[in-house]
Amino acid sequence: MTTWNLNGTKHHVLICNGSSCMRKGGEEATQAIRNKVTELDLDETVHTTRTRCNGRCKDAPVAIVYPSGDWYKQVTETVAHRIVKEHLAGGCSIKESLIYECDQNGFVSPENSDSIEGIDKVKSNA
Repeated sequence: MTTWNLNGTKHHVLICNGSSCMRKGGEEATQAIRNKVTELDLDETVHTTRTRCNGRCKDAPVAIVYPSGDWYKQVTETVAHRIVKEHLAGGCSIKESLIYECDQNGFVSPENSDSIEGIDKVKSNA
C-alpha cells in the first residue's frame, strides 16, 4: 500500500465504489475523475479515494469533494469532467448535480434540489 504525502493537497474527492454505485457507473466515474485530474495536471493538489457505500444509493454514483463538503449525484463521465474542471480547478460547484452542500449548519440540500430527502439518521423523541 502506498502512503501519500498530502502536503499541498487542496481537494480530496471520495468516489463511491459501493455495489449500487458500481452497477450505475462508479468505475467509469472514478476513472473519468482521475483521468481529468491527470490531464489538467492537478495530481499535486487533488487526491482521490475510492470508498465503499456512502449511503446515497438512489443518487448513484456519488462523489464527495472536500474541504467544501459538496456531494455530487449521478456522476457520469460528463459530470466527472465538470467536477474536475469547474469545481476542483475553477472553484465553482456544479449546482444542478449537488445532493448536499456544507455550510455553518452542516450539510444542506441546495434550493430546488430534485434529490430524494432520504431517511433521517436520528429519530425524534417528540
